[in-house]
Amino acid sequence: MYRTAASRVRVLKGQTDYRGLARYVTASAVAAKSSSGGFFSRLTGDQSSSLPSLNFPLKDVNLPPPLPDHVEPGQTRITTLPNGFKIASETATSPVASIGLYVACGSIYERPASYGVTHLLERMAFKSTTNRSHLRIIREIEAIGGNVTALGSREHMSYTYDALKTYVPQMVELLIDCVRNPAFLDWEVKEQLQKVGVEINDSSRDPHQLLLEAIHSTGYSGPYANGLLALESAVNCLSSTVLEEFVAEHYTASRMVLAASGVDHDKLLEYAEPLLSDLPNVSRPVEPKPVYTGGDFRRQGDSGMTHFALAFELPGGWLKEKDAITLTILQMLLGGGGSFSAGGPGKGMYSRLYLRVLNEHPQIQSFSAFNNIYNHTGLFGIQATTESDFAVNAIDIAVKELIAVATPGQVDKVQLGRAKESTKSAILMNLESRMVVSEDIGKQILTYGERTPLGHFLKVVDEITTRDIAKTAQKLLSSPLTMASYGDVLHLPSYDSVSQRFRSK
Repeated sequence: MYRTAASRVRVLKGQTDYRGLARYVTASAVAAKSSSGGFFSRLTGDQSSSLPSLNFPLKDVNLPPPLPDHVEPGQTRITTLPNGFKIASETATSPVASIGLYVACGSIYERPASYGVTHLLERMAFKSTTNRSHLRIIREIEAIGGNVTALGSREHMSYTYDALKTYVPQMVELLIDCVRNPAFLDWEVKEQLQKVGVEINDSSRDPHQLLLEAIHSTGYSGPYANGLLALESAVNCLSSTVLEEFVAEHYTASRMVLAASGVDHDKLLEYAEPLLSDLPNVSRPVEPKPVYTGGDFRRQGDSGMTHFALAFELPGGWLKEKDAITLTILQMLLGGGGSFSAGGPGKGMYSRLYLRVLNEHPQIQSFSAFNNIYNHTGLFGIQATTESDFAVNAIDIAVKELIAVATPGQVDKVQLGRAKESTKSAILMNLESRMVVSEDIGKQILTYGERTPLGHFLKVVDEITTRDIAKTAQKLLSSPLTMASYGDVLHLPSYDSVSQRFRSK
């Protein structure tokens, strides 16, 4: 390599007049003498005598004002149309807007003839309408670089559209068309039913998804036992007719909210009101009430591991605000996760379940607290994956940890303070997402009829005490146990035996 470089220099010397080369070198030397620094001195900030100092304002250059230390968040404006439909929005400085249409309708509203319709509706979102083909919808979304999503839950259906603010009129019109005027073509429904079947098979092999659904179907009796995933036996009963009847009954004005983040409210009204004012004005029905019973679910599998979940109910849900927030903090306090952290050493290692369980028992692969909070009820518990011969011990550990947080004095202020800060951090980070903001607006209005300011929730978090944690945990443990297990379940203790361990403490 060095020989090649040297030969290239000799060639250049042979092709260049010696006097020209000498004059170039001399000129460089003169330039070096007339400067207090070279090229690198300019990069590092050293001043050069050949350049003017830039410590005075330049002529005709106006600097923008500095950013304020605090930016007041946009206020949520809500307008109720004569038919009961609510339109809400919040301004934002982002060049992108997120618009969502939220319906107070989910799997808890399904009846025997429509079991699984929520799952199918989620798959049928943004398919052909009476005004557009599915291909045209895709082309229109791609043309503006948009992103659409749909999600069905136990209490809500959510349809969202994300794109640049300049395309808000197109976003509003397409979103409303897809929700209000679905065609439910037979061939599209048949195609999506096949995909629903695939998802059902996949979920049956996913221990986490399987246990989460089993906790609901076993712990509740009635509407809240309806699964988010369609039952295999119900798939053949679903059709375009079932979809049409379900939408006609539940997609009414008083049960819907159009919520937007980063959109001027007056403009949103201008675009949306003509498209929504003719929706039927039907009184909102009473929400189905949860009936919690507890119970035991076991499924033998060939995974070679044991997966289990222990759960309890906290009545009230989001309508009992303080209890719901305390439950969220309790989940942060217990924490947990997998025995291996992909984020590196120390990630999440300060939660109780990491310090007291995962660090002490290598037989346990995962051990974490979970909660699912709804309008009128909530579930809280511990889910774990362990080696089969350690499963009985792992259940004993889960019982011990849940009893500990229900015992006054077992949670200190340092642990609680860390959990509260983690809760506030999670809330604030989630609200950095435009789609989360629009979802928060829509679902709060469907639940409370208004949007509560963020500061209110943060204040409630700050006011939670160790006594509140113990009291909430005691309420949980006073309800019947729901136990679900999958894998090697032959040697697990009986349901009555585990329930007795909670009652005897």
